[in-house]
Amino acid sequence: MENVIREEEINGIVKKILADYKGRKNIDAVNIYNKPDKTEMREMVHDLLRIVFPGYFRERTYKIYNPNNYYAVIIEDVFYHLNKQIMLALDFCKLRGTMTGKERKMESYRISREFFENIPLIREYVETDLLAAFDGDPAASCFEEIILAYPGIMAITVYRLAHELYKLKVPVLPRLMTEYAHSESGIDIHPGATIDKYFFIDHGTGIVIGETSIIGKNVKIYQGVTIGALSTRGGQKLSGKKRHPTIKDNVTIYAGASILGGDTVIGENSVIGGNAFITNSVPANTRVSIKNPEMEYRTKDNLLKTEEIKQSDEWYYII
Repeated sequence: MENVIREEEINGIVKKILADYKGRKNIDAVNIYNKPDKTEMREMVHDLLRIVFPGYFRERTYKIYNPNNYYAVIIEDVFYHLNKQIMLALDFCKLRGTMTGKERKMESYRISREFFENIPLIREYVETDLLAAFDGDPAASCFEEIILAYPGIMAITVYRLAHELYKLKVPVLPRLMTEYAHSESGIDIHPGATIDKYFFIDHGTGIVIGETSIIGKNVKIYQGVTIGALSTRGGQKLSGKKRHPTIKDNVTIYAGASILGGDTVIGENSVIGGNAFITNSVPANTRVSIKNPEMEYRTKDNLLKTEEIKQSDEWYYII
């Protein structure tokens, strides 16, 4: 009897939830066979990394001795899957208006072809990012270490691939790509951001770069930096407007700094110190820093002045 009662209760719960699916909410179920596949997009990102960095991310399941044949297989395979995912995205998000199946098929092929034609240009930008990382980090022992181990170069590369699709007005997929890189690296770069050559992210965890950010050449950013919007209270009314800062050439931004606002411009050759909070433009050749806060040391009985504290190799001692 107890099992029967439980079955009836479960059936009632199921019916209630299924009925709620018919309420026309935005979160209601869609055709599960007709939407972009996150898992497939993640696999595609790995295959695209193989194309951008030939020889570094080889797939062991391919038993081909001729490198040209190997990469021909990879490129054709990714082209096929990307074309399929773009076609689904064009129908799923409906940002392109109503398109017939034939029109979606033609448009997805056109976009895929144009994307792959631009791979050499993407690789040119990634090469400069690699050079910037090696030149900017004395801890880097070789290029191979940066490609295989640095989260910054991975996040930037995925961003550059996604940005190309973003420029081609592909819905959803660019965000799936950069959010995957975000989950792997802790670095959140919106695919709509515009980032020039020789871009270096050092360490990287916690970095946020917003959609309408513009970043010039030779920019170096440390962990925890936010290049964000000053306010998003306007919601969708702000869509398409410049909400994020412009960072000019040869700027260094140290850890924890926040630079906010669409009208905020950081001039060439400037240095933004750690934990700075900036909502106004900074002239070229400027150094921005926060004054060191006064340190306070307390023992159980006394408040000590800074000059009374001396550092030792192991800890501190009191004079």
